[in-house]
Amino acid sequence: VFMLILSFSVFGQSFPVHLNSIGFLPEYKKTAVIPHQCETFKVIDAENGKEVFSGKTTGPEFQKDVNQNVWTSDFSALKSPGKYYVEVPGVGKSTSFEIADDVYNFATKTSYRAFYLWRCGMAVRGEYDGNIYETEACHLNDGYEDYIGNPGSQRDGTGGWHDAGDHGKYIVNAGVTLGVLFYAWDHFQENLEKVDYDLPETAPGFPEFLKELKWETDWILKMQYPDGSGRVSHKLTRTNFSGFIMPQDDHEKRYFTEWSSAATADFVAMMAMAARYFEPYDAAYAQKCLDAAWVSYRFLQENPDYKRFVQGDFRTGGYQSRDVDDRLWAAAEMWETTGDPQCLADFEKRAAEMDFEIDENWDWSDVSNLGMFTYALSKREGKNPEVAKTIRQNIIENADAIVKKAQEDVYNRPLAGRYYWGCNGTVARQTVNLQVANKLQPNKAYIETALDAVNHIFGHNFYNRSYVTGLGIDPPMNPHDRRSGADGIEAPWPGYIVGGGHSATDWVDVEESYSHNEVAINWQAALVYALAGFVR
Repeated sequence: VFMLILSFSVFGQSFPVHLNSIGFLPEYKKTAVIPHQCETFKVIDAENGKEVFSGKTTGPEFQKDVNQNVWTSDFSALKSPGKYYVEVPGVGKSTSFEIADDVYNFATKTSYRAFYLWRCGMAVRGEYDGNIYETEACHLNDGYEDYIGNPGSQRDGTGGWHDAGDHGKYIVNAGVTLGVLFYAWDHFQENLEKVDYDLPETAPGFPEFLKELKWETDWILKMQYPDGSGRVSHKLTRTNFSGFIMPQDDHEKRYFTEWSSAATADFVAMMAMAARYFEPYDAAYAQKCLDAAWVSYRFLQENPDYKRFVQGDFRTGGYQSRDVDDRLWAAAEMWETTGDPQCLADFEKRAAEMDFEIDENWDWSDVSNLGMFTYALSKREGKNPEVAKTIRQNIIENADAIVKKAQEDVYNRPLAGRYYWGCNGTVARQTVNLQVANKLQPNKAYIETALDAVNHIFGHNFYNRSYVTGLGIDPPMNPHDRRSGADGIEAPWPGYIVGGGHSATDWVDVEESYSHNEVAINWQAALVYALAGFVR
């Protein structure tokens, strides 16, 4: 039974002490922010009301983007497992939180099961906090080939995940999503195997975490053109967005669109990763993925020009971007999976053309980090020593810069000062930069800054609210999500991170505001990765 174990029917503004409402790991930093003048604080055992820790606050520190003076309480020295709250004399108290080794395990399960609940082409069902969330099998006629030269023809395009608050399916956004989720498995397999995700048996013999990824890769394989060319359709959607209806009630025709070079390159990278990570569990399927990757990789080598996706009749998500980053990532994953020297040369040439840059701020439109990280962490021989040294150095310098920005922000937000559509996803995704740097050069500051990102998402922020439905303090109740808006249940579908504000103070929990409150697979994958590093 998939049930909520943390109370979320409380409102952040009732608690003037802002902190991560999920809780803290015993051995790591624990802080709270108080945007009110104060000098001392106490930590109280929530079970018996006894004071277990006390200290002096530091501050005030003023930050312009939130227009606040804040004081900080640090209770990192408190390591005993339990349930607590912070009390500030003359100000008030925080919501209760836990200190425990497994404090993030339930949130990890909830956020990862969100992908299962996004499945297209099958009925899904989950129970959470007394509500039943379910859909019937949907979009079983996916999809039609009118836009790839076969008017009226239909072939199987069922499966995969719905992309976001809409019911469409998009290859480019699947790219960064699967890339980050495969990284989660690669970097934290031992952690992730400890969690029971309660998933249906759709991939016999696979570990539970990988079962869910195979549901998506099964669909991605279907997006390659059937003519053997290697081209990959950019998306499979209606021509326009549906209204706020359940997926099984969406009966309009959905089409394979024309190809794009970015989608084709992302397909290569995803299939190369799938071949690598699935091989121990299904060698034949892994070979199928790799064979498909080679067909599309060779096509890209023979067709080096950028092929932009043109929306034409479509008004669904565009996901249009240049392809230099996608081609670089494709080369890196092909090399890591096969050891092919031409793929290595392709990657190193492209990395040099990009000045070996590592981005702090990245998402679906710039996946070069994925290629750089795969190369840097690879144990394969044959790397150019100078290239390897430069990329490694840039990864470390990038992580150091993220640490510095988090330390200078009053809420320790690693993406300090930058806000835009989907920025919460980027805050979570910066944990990839930090964890990769930590693998190359262990540094506790990298891990604590990754925890700063998690803290921010669950309440250590201006609003004193969680950004994840169903988890933590005063979570979003009105995400831009068609299921949540159409199912007749007051509480939204659980475990989804919403996009966030365009400034430090303008986030609104309003269903209509897709640019503030939508959910999306690329942001969700980043949340899963951020939490995966701290499953115990």
